[in-house]
Parts: sequence; C-alpha cells; structure tokens
Amino acid sequence: MTMVTKPGGFFEAEEKTLDEVVVKISRCAAVVRGGRRFSFGALVVVGDRNGHVGVGYGKSAEVPSAVEKGRKNATQNVKPVKLVKGTLHHRVVGRYGASRVVMVPAGPGTGVIAGASVRAVLELAGVHDVLTKSYGSNTPRNLVYAALNGLLQLVSREEVERLRGVRLVG
Repeated sequence: MTMVTKPGGFFEAEEKTLDEVVVKISRCAAVVRGGRRFSFGALVVVGDRNGHVGVGYGKSAEVPSAVEKGRKNATQNVKPVKLVKGTLHHRVVGRYGASRVVMVPAGPGTGVIAGASVRAVLELAGVHDVLTKSYGSNTPRNLVYAALNGLLQLVSREEVERLRGVRLVG
C-alpha cells in the first residue's frame, strides 16, 4: 500500500484498502414545466479501520453516480485520527451546524454504542469501544460531520505535555 500526502489531504494509491459505508441517499425534486426532475445526493464515509477516516457528499441525476462521487470526495478528504487501544484518549464533543455529538471512551468489550450515522464514522476510523450521545439536530449529514469534528479534536497525553512544556501528573 502506497500512501501519498498531498495538499488536499490524504490519498491512497490503493483505494481497495478503504472500506465504505453509504450513510444516506437523499432525493431532491425540482419542479419543471414537464413535471418533476429528480436528483440524488449520497453521503459516504470511507476508512481503513485503522486510524484514517473521510466523509464525502456527491450529487447526481442517478444514485450509482452520486455514490461514486461521494466515495471519491470522501477518499480525497481522509484524515488521520489519534486513537489508543481501540478507544478515544478522552471525552470529546464534536459540533457541526445544530448538532452536537458527545463521545466518551469506554472499557474493552463495550462496543460502539452509537446511532447509525455516528457508528459508521467511528467503526471506519477504527474505534471499537465508545459511548456516544447526540444532541440537537439529528440530520445524518450534521451528525457525521460532528462525529468527524470530535475525532479530529483528540490529542494524546504526550502531545499535551509536549505542547504545554510540562509533565502531567496522575
């Protein structure tokens, strides 16, 4: 597997290593003179289940091409996530729009306690044990981006010590 980092984000030459989940397919209707014209939007999450996850949204006149555009967009937006032993370093609140997702690290064997949208992001990122609770808007797109926002806020204990220039006790 060859990994290349480029200014636009994380890109893998071997795209087969990334798993994908289609979280939501939405249909939009535009009323025109001859009737209704439908278009589709696909919210796709990709990840390697080992600390890399990306979210993408694709729109098209047909579902398969919308999913393909969403997958391509998600692959271009893959970001690294800092995890420890299959869970999070600390409690974190991810925010996006009117949605908030609270994620709390859990002990081994707990599993991923989350709704479908947040679960897709966490499982593809490689999280095995976590408790979550969502507040505010329950739109799948907002929840997915809020979960990703929370994962990107994670910092390890060593990183906090290095940034502050002190040694943490406890």
